[in-house]
Amino acid sequence: MSTNLHWQSFGQGPDLVLLHGWGMNCAIWEQTIASLEPYFRVHIVDLPGYGHSAAHHAESLAQIADMVLSDAPDRAVWLGWSLGGLVATHIALNAPERVSKLITVASSPKFAAERPWRGIQPNVLTAFTSQLLEDFSVTIERFMALQAMGSPSARKDVKQLKQAVLSRPQPNPDSLLVGLNILADVDLRDALHGLSMPMLRLYGRLDGLVPIKVASDLSEQLPNTQQFVFEQSSHAPFMTEHDAFCLRVREFAA
Repeated sequence: MSTNLHWQSFGQGPDLVLLHGWGMNCAIWEQTIASLEPYFRVHIVDLPGYGHSAAHHAESLAQIADMVLSDAPDRAVWLGWSLGGLVATHIALNAPERVSKLITVASSPKFAAERPWRGIQPNVLTAFTSQLLEDFSVTIERFMALQAMGSPSARKDVKQLKQAVLSRPQPNPDSLLVGLNILADVDLRDALHGLSMPMLRLYGRLDGLVPIKVASDLSEQLPNTQQFVFEQSSHAPFMTEHDAFCLRVREFAA
């Protein structure tokens, strides 16, 4: 499948792909790129329906993954934040030869709560879906506030996320809806034992979207993976604790 998703590459060294989350675009990685490009060849992509890839649309997680893979490096370390973590995990499970190492950031194999599994309450996702059909810019703004909530630098984080999103074309509402459906429906928990590459899971202790209990539950299920919890962060540790975040990525991905 040939696509023209918007890709950019920076720096020299081992290939590192960064995937953004729902409602965002790859402008959120500006600071991260500046810190990591001396050590890696950093690749960023606007996922289908977002930013400069807004003209493209994918109907499922598998289709998003296929479109991303078509222009991705042959083999790389893949880092996915939030919904991007699901995309990166799907790629690691279905095209393991393309993934040397996997890093998920504030992500979960199943975002929706279902007792005893912790996550986003289904009624919250349903409310976002109905709000989205009315006014998607307000919905994205609410989601940004939810992502930063609890972080000591919440106001600054929201401002940064907002600047990044507004610096590129608005997302495609159909793609936003598909993304919410993925967050509501996808469950990769049983597939995770099939991961063959080294994996690092990064979390924010104050995250309201991916509760910290997810980290300990996955530690039991994936004893051979590494994890780290950023004590001062909510859903965007790469902004809230930027230097510590980049150090963790460098140490694992090198």
